[in-house]
Amino acid sequence: MPAVRPRVMGIVNVTPDSFSDGGRWADRDSAVAHGRELLAHGADILDIGGESTRPGATRPLVAEELDRVLPVISALVAEGAVVSVDTMRGEVAAAAVEAGARLVNDVSGGLADPAILGVVARSDASYVAMHWRAHSHHMQSFAVYDGPGGVVAAVRAELADRLAAIEAAGIPAERVVLDPGLGFAKTAGHNWELLGAIDQLASLGRPLLVGASRKGFLGALLADEAGSPRRVDGREHAHAALVALLAERGVWGLRVHDVRATTDALAAWAALRDAEEAR
Repeated sequence: MPAVRPRVMGIVNVTPDSFSDGGRWADRDSAVAHGRELLAHGADILDIGGESTRPGATRPLVAEELDRVLPVISALVAEGAVVSVDTMRGEVAAAAVEAGARLVNDVSGGLADPAILGVVARSDASYVAMHWRAHSHHMQSFAVYDGPGGVVAAVRAELADRLAAIEAAGIPAERVVLDPGLGFAKTAGHNWELLGAIDQLASLGRPLLVGASRKGFLGALLADEAGSPRRVDGREHAHAALVALLAERGVWGLRVHDVRATTDALAAWAALRDAEEAR
């Protein structure tokens, strides 16, 4: 079994329209309180985001995104939290790093705003580059992977291209984490194929962050007899199973909504690992 427990990245959506919890923590005080709760439940990193990337979402203005995330980042950093900023914009990344964020989690991998790569290169922040093809309002029209090797080969190749661009921009490889981008320009079937091929993505030589939490492919998996997907708040048991399986496969991190359920699943995984190693 892998020796290292994955890092748990707790999601703090400071947005009115995120797919799982939009509006619940849309002001500074409630977002900071939620961040504290996630830390108490065992989060290693808090991922603060001010733009929803759910399918069909409309982008906020840059000023809106800054107003949403900066006060929350500043407050949680002041309390000692390790903070990531979830943004595709160089301006937001620069301000967040200045406020103390230690990771820039860019779901576009530098494609939405290439200037973000220079921002990270000039800082000492780490960079998460996700596989991405288009903005949320039309990304599902890009969920076509007809080439040899299908979705796994395409995602691996496109992540390799992004990794080359990231390194060319001056970001050292050791500061880069890759994310397969579950749900982004992908069908449910694509997501399962990628999860089944994590080792092929890991062969790119960089740590992997996986964000499966509450996503639609889990809802489809748990659909009722009429074919209606399971509601967002009823998907956590399936996600906890994935957490343990992904830990077994050695992923670097897990981006999650329910930190307590995730750390519980990881505790069971670690106990079994330790028992096996003690034999």
